[in-house]
Amino acid sequence: MSIKANKNLITITTKNTSYQMKIDELGYLLHTWYGERIEDNEDMSYRISNMDRGFCGNPYETMDRSYSLDVLPQEYSTFGNGDYRADCIQVINQDGTNVVDLKYDSHKISKGKYELKGLPAFFWEKEGGESLKVNLIDKVSGIRVELLYGVLEKYDIITRSVRIVNTSDNVLKIKKALSACIDMLDGDFELVHFHGKHAMEREFERSPLAHGKLVLESKRGTSSHQQNPFVILAKKDTTEIYGECIGFALVYSGSFIIETEVDQVNQTRLVAGLHPEQFSYVLKAGDELVLPEAVFTYSNGGFEKMTHSFHDAVRNNLQRGEFVHKHRPILINNWEATYFDFDADKIFDIASKAKSLGIEMLVMDDGWFGERYDDTKGLGDWYVNEKKLGSSLKELAERINAIDMKLGIWFEPEMINEDTKLYREHPDFMIRVPNRKGTKGREQFVLDFTRKDVRDYIRDMMVKILDNANIEYIKWDMNRSLSAVYSSNLAAESMGEFHYRYVLGLYDLLGELTRKYPNIMFEGCSGGGGRYDLGMLYYHPQIWLSDDTDAIERLKIQYGSSFAYPIGSAGAHVSASPNHQTMRKTPFETRATVAMGGTFGYELDLNKVSKTEQKMVKAQVKDYLKYDELIHEGDYYRLTSPYDKSRVTAWQLLSKDKSLGLLSVVVQSVEANESNIYIYPRGLDENAYYKIVEEKRRGKVWMSGGLVLPRIKEEYESFRFEIKRV
Repeated sequence: MSIKANKNLITITTKNTSYQMKIDELGYLLHTWYGERIEDNEDMSYRISNMDRGFCGNPYETMDRSYSLDVLPQEYSTFGNGDYRADCIQVINQDGTNVVDLKYDSHKISKGKYELKGLPAFFWEKEGGESLKVNLIDKVSGIRVELLYGVLEKYDIITRSVRIVNTSDNVLKIKKALSACIDMLDGDFELVHFHGKHAMEREFERSPLAHGKLVLESKRGTSSHQQNPFVILAKKDTTEIYGECIGFALVYSGSFIIETEVDQVNQTRLVAGLHPEQFSYVLKAGDELVLPEAVFTYSNGGFEKMTHSFHDAVRNNLQRGEFVHKHRPILINNWEATYFDFDADKIFDIASKAKSLGIEMLVMDDGWFGERYDDTKGLGDWYVNEKKLGSSLKELAERINAIDMKLGIWFEPEMINEDTKLYREHPDFMIRVPNRKGTKGREQFVLDFTRKDVRDYIRDMMVKILDNANIEYIKWDMNRSLSAVYSSNLAAESMGEFHYRYVLGLYDLLGELTRKYPNIMFEGCSGGGGRYDLGMLYYHPQIWLSDDTDAIERLKIQYGSSFAYPIGSAGAHVSASPNHQTMRKTPFETRATVAMGGTFGYELDLNKVSKTEQKMVKAQVKDYLKYDELIHEGDYYRLTSPYDKSRVTAWQLLSKDKSLGLLSVVVQSVEANESNIYIYPRGLDENAYYKIVEEKRRGKVWMSGGLVLPRIKEEYESFRFEIKRV
């Protein structure tokens, strides 16, 4: 068993880690341990030291002045009971008071994984791991908080969620409801987080934690380009391959908050979940609120070990559908080749050239529907613009299928323009505060996905298209943030539920369509990586990594993304040079090397590239197909960082049986009279022999002595080395 209860101790055990909580003498649930594996009956609460501290209050039922919730490590912190640190739950009671005082009531251990209605979550069968439910009760207000824990033993993964139930006869208002809290008894941590902006997402940043709070958040209605709902608590000496760290992520795609705090006695607390600033939830008698899932993993082998745990768990126990472990077609997207200026013949010409070079699918991007001749109109009118195309979508699909190519199309189902048939017929479908014009983003507004009738209307238009043409891929885009939200479907006192209900509505439609069309591959997108999170990866096998296709910029984007998210989930394309976003010129082969750090494709007009480059495309496609399974299923190693002073960025993929690897290197700077550059592979079998660039050496030699990089011939040159056990 992975979960054991021994008197007042509950210990969760994975392959290499332990997580422990304790019911204390007053009934509070304390957090006592998360770290290296211990024995089930070893009580780690000995590490907690109580003493009488000034201005740290004591519960009424004790005379012990050394007992204070203000400094005790807790499993789920609450507001109003004497703990002044970051809390997880705030409630407005019927009488207007806001005290929540939760105490242990009961617990239950079960086989398999708990379920979260309406929310994406990790999954496994009964034999895959166990679940724990701990009931906490506030007897005065009637609030019951069910703490849910899932244990995926083999990957050292612990999931957490919360179900809040109103067992009283009163109406309560939940003002803050977070998914997880973890208290560590020392403050010697740094926080690794991933900030960014549109076209430059998930930049690595390592911040020291000091006394007080460090808050990461999105209030945009999406997980956002600006912050990502994944962080790492790391000891100060932790590196890729050494030291302790805890990886934490939310399985959620909307507004979120992650707070870290070092308190007055140097303890570290992390709480995370729905963003409270735009949240309130009316809980009537008998109602429940289910919160998004959070996932933890502890590593004593640096960031690398943490990454491997996340990657394996996400691929095998979060992502669903046939395309997760199946070859995904190498595609070409027409956007940077044509933008809005295309018809069926131009699309077919691009597809024909792509087919001759070995590419397997064409994706027709924005502009095939409604009166969509530019980005000011058309969104929401999901019917084929046959006048613009010069044919029906079915006819175009048949032409493309006839040359043994697949066809995919772009949708932005959550959006609407005012200049549309949809708006003229259903203006109430748009999110808009009465008597206010609202804010535009890219000349577009957002549909009210809290309403089922709106979702059904959009679904029916999409279904009509998908049932009448052989579409095998959908790029699901979302190109603005939410602001000034309102729904005629919600009462005034429930308007604070909007952001949460919007995301539930999105998940509802995504779930319905992915179930109805299991043979269509869905790729997520939000202006690139604005919704690159575990919630969306539950529905999409891959997400468009960034609208920035510049190979050198993408080194950082792919580096940051790789810490939690499987690199095979990243849509990555070879684009034109000079690059359309940065105007940087990079070698054609380097663009391919970087794109092979994800799910490979092209984003340019192949009719306009040289004969030499067309030959290179053929070779690149062949190369990618050789390593396709390795990229999607292998272990990922960050050998160097694009943020370091090293002149190169290097990464490596290695098969699970350690027989085949791919080592990629991109030169970021050149120098005169250059010094040798050594690249050190990792993860090889020390005693097996491996061939790299026609040289055969023992794995230990390669890892210790490294590979000497050939002399650099040009700026931004790249190298791809096969690692093969012989």
